[in-house]
Amino acid sequence: MITVYRSTPQGVAQISEPADGSWIHMVNPDLEELEQVQHAYNIPPDYLTYPLDQDEMARTEKDEGVTLVILRVPRYQGETSDIPYTTVPLGIIQTDRVIVTVCSFESDLIRGLTNGRVRNLSTTKRNRFLLHIFLVAAQQYLTYLRSINKTVDVLEDKLQLSTRNREVLELLKYQKSLTYFTTALKANELMMARLQKSQLFRMYPDDEDLLEDALTEIGQAIEMTNISSGILSAMMDAFASIISNNLNVVMKFLASVTIILALPTLVASIYGMNVDLPLDSHPLAFYYVLAAALIVSIGVVVVFIRKDWL
Repeated sequence: MITVYRSTPQGVAQISEPADGSWIHMVNPDLEELEQVQHAYNIPPDYLTYPLDQDEMARTEKDEGVTLVILRVPRYQGETSDIPYTTVPLGIIQTDRVIVTVCSFESDLIRGLTNGRVRNLSTTKRNRFLLHIFLVAAQQYLTYLRSINKTVDVLEDKLQLSTRNREVLELLKYQKSLTYFTTALKANELMMARLQKSQLFRMYPDDEDLLEDALTEIGQAIEMTNISSGILSAMMDAFASIISNNLNVVMKFLASVTIILALPTLVASIYGMNVDLPLDSHPLAFYYVLAAALIVSIGVVVVFIRKDWL
């Protein structure tokens, strides 16, 4: 799917046909769409297909006046997924006429650029547009990290009383997400640092400031991810022990109840034998036996409570 945008005084608006100075966004494009954009703007074919490889890492490449920047951006896949939050490559291609972005999936990052959240976003200023993408991507990571932390807090409350592995497996899903985030953020930071050392953004001070802001946000996201990952790892180890302890408590309670219920059965079994027994001819023998069973059971309950076995 191809969508075309262009900056206006009111913000970025969708237009029907590409024009010089516009932004062409491609989501999971088919072969015909790739060839159409490639021939229209003389883009190397690999530049359009590299971002569709899910294992592509953040990097930059330049050929025949066309610049390719691949950025790993966060993606939310849903709570039912094995990995709720992951990262996907976003290709940003700068030509002398248009900006082209290519991604396999719809991204909240693109919605953040088109909904007016970014002030003074211009599709004609290609370098600044690229920097805005860097900044919004870093902010999106921070937003998702806050969501992960909130979800983990909810799971922590459930784990305190849990005797099953379900909650620990839920935590493992988010641990995987944080691992993907860490890898992608470090690759993005390295790529941005290389761009900072180049002469690409030194022409305008505002561009340098925007790149500094993006690197600061990336650094904050990396630090936040490392902290969250460390806390989550320690929490999983601790709660694995807690779950085992909770299960032991349940088993101890059930064993105690089994012993208490077995004592009346033992007394009744003895007085149920077909032999001569004390009080077997007494009219209140049944009540004596019942009282003896109750006394023994109550005594065992008291002992178990004092020893904290029940």
